[in-house]
Amino acid sequence: MIFAILLVVILLVFIYLLYVPVILNIDTVSNEYYVQIKGLAKASWEKHEVEIARIKLRVFYFNFYFYPLKNLRFKKVKPIKRLPRKKHKLGFREYYRLASTFKLKKLRVDLDTGDFTLNAKLYPVFALLNYRYGGMHINYNGRNQLALQIENRPIYIIKKLLTFKN
Repeated sequence: MIFAILLVVILLVFIYLLYVPVILNIDTVSNEYYVQIKGLAKASWEKHEVEIARIKLRVFYFNFYFYPLKNLRFKKVKPIKRLPRKKHKLGFREYYRLASTFKLKKLRVDLDTGDFTLNAKLYPVFALLNYRYGGMHINYNGRNQLALQIENRPIYIIKKLLTFKN
């Protein structure tokens, strides 16, 4: 009986992990950069006073800090023998179908290239993109900002991978 209950609980957790949304957020305005498994875990990139940056991992209300740039050692690398390249099984169409599973939740781009003529050339392109997506602007004030939020669920990726022809 206990084995059956444990098996059902493991199965429910597995199904939950397949349907839970995974969110990638990049926001240069508020300096938020994170990947989040909704309701389960969140890994965010933060600035640090002593180190250059740190990764804050939050799992079930517990916080863990990692310093990815700490104790970096650069070793002399020996040349590696080149192996023959394997042919990729996925083509452009499969990559496009896989990318179509991602949902764009938020997009805001505010760009200034520093060159007035290039800004003027990019203005019609951004106007067309603004009509389709919204939040795309060219400015002449020196502001460069990006706010991007992408969401996907693992079950959507698995479904698309299973439908590819081999």
